[in-house]
Amino acid sequence: MHEILNIALHGMQQDMLRLSHVGMNLTNATTPGYQRQVVALRPYQGVTPGGGTAVPSLSFETMLVLQQRAQISPDTGNATARVVTDSRPGTLKATGQPLDVALTAPGYFEVTTPDGPAYTRAGQFQLDARGRMVNALGYPVMGVSGEIVLNTPNPVIEPNGQIRENNRQIAQLKVVQFEEPSSAERLGDGLVTSAGATRTLADSDVQLRQGFVENANVSSMQEMVQLIEVMRHFESMQRMAQGYDDMLGSSIRKLGDL
Repeated sequence: MHEILNIALHGMQQDMLRLSHVGMNLTNATTPGYQRQVVALRPYQGVTPGGGTAVPSLSFETMLVLQQRAQISPDTGNATARVVTDSRPGTLKATGQPLDVALTAPGYFEVTTPDGPAYTRAGQFQLDARGRMVNALGYPVMGVSGEIVLNTPNPVIEPNGQIRENNRQIAQLKVVQFEEPSSAERLGDGLVTSAGATRTLADSDVQLRQGFVENANVSSMQEMVQLIEVMRHFESMQRMAQGYDDMLGSSIRKLGDL
């Protein structure tokens, strides 16, 4: 019967992981370009070593879709967990600032940091003292030909990323995608990096809006519902573990009375 305790403790560990990422999503609900993180669960064969009904092995992506459609419960079977990024674009907020750019399709802007290339969807750009286009942290924004240097703070940025001054193209914003989205690693401050390869999107695949910034794709109401759900599930697993412990203690006492 120790499998009961294993299942309860495993469920509580998953709940703690989910709780930490729900909290992160709520914290970043107003962070431009933030993409929420979701803990995807995948059942594996056999709930207990001694038998039980085998659960089909599904991909993390399939499990995530089913969870979002409320077709499965977070505690389906004995599952392992993985954190995945919800890459759906957020809503747009108009700012009227000519250097603010929002991505309306998948992709990332590339910036150069002291530690190498990094990627972001936060398009709140500005000019530094050298006329370079930089992000809010002061890191240069990369074009397809290198750093972007402007002569005016009011360029025209086309939906395909072309930057024009006086009807003359002077640069092209570099927008990339990860070949392996699962390799993305968060650096903080809205930046991510990838251990895998990246590819630059073709002009026809780039979709930008000048004068807008992308809001986080986080619904505070949805995250609060998730928070309550996780807490209730944790409490139920805790009661299961406590009930098993009480039953075990009672059995030991009865054996001692024989």
